[in-house]
Amino acid sequence: MNEDLRIIISGGGTGGHIFPAVSIANAIKAKHPNAKILFVGAEGRMEMQRVPAAGYEIKGLPIKGFDRAHKLKNFKVLFKLWKSLRMARQIIKDFKPQVAVGVGGYASGATLYECAKMGIPCLIQEQNSYAGVTNKLLSKRVAKICVAYEGMERFFPANKIIMTGNPVRQNVLKTNLSIEEARKSFGLDPNKKTILLVGGSLGARTINRSVIEHLNLIHDSGVQFIWQTGKYYYQKISDSMKGKELPNLKVMDFISDMGAAYKAADLIISRAGASSISEFQIIGKPVILIPSPNVAEDHQTKNAMALVNKQAAIYVKDAEAPDTLLPLALKVIADDSKLKSLSENVKKMGLKNSADIIADEVLKLIK
Repeated sequence: MNEDLRIIISGGGTGGHIFPAVSIANAIKAKHPNAKILFVGAEGRMEMQRVPAAGYEIKGLPIKGFDRAHKLKNFKVLFKLWKSLRMARQIIKDFKPQVAVGVGGYASGATLYECAKMGIPCLIQEQNSYAGVTNKLLSKRVAKICVAYEGMERFFPANKIIMTGNPVRQNVLKTNLSIEEARKSFGLDPNKKTILLVGGSLGARTINRSVIEHLNLIHDSGVQFIWQTGKYYYQKISDSMKGKELPNLKVMDFISDMGAAYKAADLIISRAGASSISEFQIIGKPVILIPSPNVAEDHQTKNAMALVNKQAAIYVKDAEAPDTLLPLALKVIADDSKLKSLSENVKKMGLKNSADIIADEVLKLIK
């Protein structure tokens, strides 16, 4: 294969999109260390910091989504779209990629649209069980579509679909700690059952409320909790918890070693983002999912139901979680047979080596 390998990867917006994109880039580099990879993202979004931190160059486009609530503002959005398409075209001309990869998001739409117009083969990766608008629009123009859920021919041409799963963060899979050592690393009793609560790096208000409103229940439960509040909520929660600290509740703004946190847990409580679900499937952890109501087309609920329908997760509606989540979690963690069946069922859905498989599909497109 040509040593001067050049690949554009575009998209992002959330950590859930960025982790798979970087994983694909890493897999390509592992196979071809001399490959040149350029990311194209949206200005002001998370990828503009996360991608350089992972060691890759990124160019930003001023693209934004349409404002459905304030339609007059969309004149500016249309101008930014036109400008982004022009900028993407110039980036492509300067970089001269042999293939382009899109992982969803506005920047991905502009970049792959221009790549396809210029005859550059394209591949998109759809991480959710309900396809995003950008990927649905691009599907007719791309050569391959990598998916993580069954039934995606509802959205895409069946002959282009490849079941690959979603790439996951390798550090969550590679911990060498035992369960007891993992619990000790959080300052917890190595022999007590443990629940991990995560709401993403920024946190989830509903999950946090569910904890705050049940401190007495947590205190009396005999179960340990690792609680990632998210950086946005941490200071307020920390202030409100002064004088109410519990020895069985470890409160953290952000967990840097998620591998240890997953290992320590008998049960996980989480939002239903595609990347998180893929991690639970690979490690085979029982999970209660509280889909965020604040995402496009309610795709987190659809992600969750894809597992629930196979008895591979438990679903709690966001509006009901503050009242019901903690009592339900304590009931589940006390039921060893339930934990075992959830673990076995979710692990059956896991697809390993997704980044490598997608990288191979990308490389096959190079003429």
